[in-house]
Amino acid sequence: MAKGLRVAGLLIILLSLAAPVAAQGPILPQHSDPAWQAQYWANKDLSGAPVLTRDDPNMDFDWGLGSPAAGVPADGFSARWTRYIDVTPGTYRFSATSDDGIRVWIDDELMLDQWTVHAPKTDTFTRYLGEGHHLIKVEYFENTERAVAKLSWTMEGAEPPPTPTGEWNAQYFNNMVLSGPPALTRKESAVNFDWGSGSPAPGTINPEHFSARWTRTVNLSPAMYHFELTIDDGARMWVNGHRLVDAWYDQGATTYTGDIHLSGEVTIEIEYYENQGFATAQLSWDGDGGPPPPPPGGTVIVDDRDAGFTKGGAAAGWRYVDEGYNNSLTWTRNNDYARSNYNWARWYPQLQSRYYEVFAFIPYRYTTTSHARYWVRHADGYTLRIVDQSAQGDRWVSLGTYRFRGDGSGYVSLSDVTYEPRVTRLLAFDAVKWEPR
Repeated sequence: MAKGLRVAGLLIILLSLAAPVAAQGPILPQHSDPAWQAQYWANKDLSGAPVLTRDDPNMDFDWGLGSPAAGVPADGFSARWTRYIDVTPGTYRFSATSDDGIRVWIDDELMLDQWTVHAPKTDTFTRYLGEGHHLIKVEYFENTERAVAKLSWTMEGAEPPPTPTGEWNAQYFNNMVLSGPPALTRKESAVNFDWGSGSPAPGTINPEHFSARWTRTVNLSPAMYHFELTIDDGARMWVNGHRLVDAWYDQGATTYTGDIHLSGEVTIEIEYYENQGFATAQLSWDGDGGPPPPPPGGTVIVDDRDAGFTKGGAAAGWRYVDEGYNNSLTWTRNNDYARSNYNWARWYPQLQSRYYEVFAFIPYRYTTTSHARYWVRHADGYTLRIVDQSAQGDRWVSLGTYRFRGDGSGYVSLSDVTYEPRVTRLLAFDAVKWEPR
């Protein structure tokens, strides 16, 4: 359509000026799709463009001497699966069966590397997973003959969630990777430490090369909350499973911020490590807002500046302009698959228990993707609707009619993962509407 010509010049400018989007990260199944995001290549080294992209509900494949699908060769192919999982805190045992090579990452840490030609075999490893969402990435290649690729996990030991006492559950480790049993466990009233070159517990915890984990549950009134975390060296922080800070590297004292709408019981988890030199870990937050409105009986619209709109991922990747629905628009550039810390957003409405038709508003500009993946969470599960934003322009696009419970569980989610070449497309995150039916 003519729109492509009208925005071509603007797109060239935007792509040259906008900073690259760092990878992002998704859900309950909150920010990500409730399935494996799968890509297949017609070579053994995941090079070039994939010949097949699809959603795989499970990673449990024994193709024998056959092919995964039309267009993928039976021999000499490779694949990548990515997915976020939401877990109860505890230690998990992962089991990977492969023929031939396989690699497994959890939260960007390589946990299994069997990138060799071999007969079917099973490898296992254990990993502690804290509260919230964790990114799993699996890469695989098939050489010749039989092809097998499977991954599963079970919880070996559960750890009770933090109690809402107003205190932090603190664990300290005499290594920088939070591995093994903690050397010290205690309650702390706040995460507000400036140890300098000293130790959190002299004689028990090393002054250098240590790590810590803090967890806490608090009860918050509905509001948009602003978090500030100052660290030296690395830290990660999750709020209700949303990763607000991802700065796992050596650095001087640096403050990271994040904003998120919260209501009710909220779990906060911080992972931290100190390499050498000074050590600092300080967290604070504040918020304002009133009680949520009662569920409306008519049309419900959640715009990108409303309290029901929540987003996450790389803060540097988000852009804002005064246009679109209600003169406000949030946009970003795309990712080719679910990289760590990719950008995502959700629209949470206040609904009654009934049927609604769901619409997404597609603005005129910042819409060059043809593969925007909207997930609708309704009373009967999840439904994926793929929208060509570039072919719409200043109008509402229907995502279908669904039954909603009216208990706050329904939402629409969208991420920057489009499977198109990375940072070559623009995605708009504008308003979503629910019309009673």
